[in-house]
Amino acid sequence: MQKATDKQGTNKEKVGWGNPPVSAQWKPGQSGNPAGRPKSITISEAYRRELAKLDPDDKHGRTFAEVLAEQIIIKAKGGDVQAVRELTDRTEGKPRQTVTLSMEKRDQLEQAVSGIIKDAAAAGVECSREEAVSTLALFMPEVSTLLN
Repeated sequence: MQKATDKQGTNKEKVGWGNPPVSAQWKPGQSGNPAGRPKSITISEAYRRELAKLDPDDKHGRTFAEVLAEQIIIKAKGGDVQAVRELTDRTEGKPRQTVTLSMEKRDQLEQAVSGIIKDAAAAGVECSREEAVSTLALFMPEVSTLLN
C-alpha cells in the first residue's frame, strides 16, 4: 500500500485506481465471483427440451418428437430420399466414408512424418514413427488411418 502524508504530516493510505481501501479488498482464498459463471444451455439441450413437450395440436397427446418422427416416416414411405437417409442415419448410423489416397498425397504425409522425427531428434528427443503419426493426426485426424 502506498502511504501519503497530508498537510498535518500524518500518514494516510493512498486510495485510488488499482489500490482499493483495505476494507474493500478480498481476503486470501475469497473468490471475486463466488456464484461462478452463469450456466447456459446448448442449442441441442434447448431442442431436446422443446421436443419433449406435448404437441397441443396433436389429438393423440404425443410429444413434438413423436409427431415429427411419424412425419419423417410418412415422407420416407412416400419415396422421399432425404427422409429415408435421415431415418437410416439416425437408426443405423452414417455409413463409413471411403478415402482414396493418391501416391503423391501419401508421399507428402510420409515426408511430414519424417520431418517430425527429424525435428524431434534435432531437439534431442527420441520419436518413433507411431508417435510422429499420432502427432500429425492431431492436425489431420485421417492420417492415422491413411498411414497405418
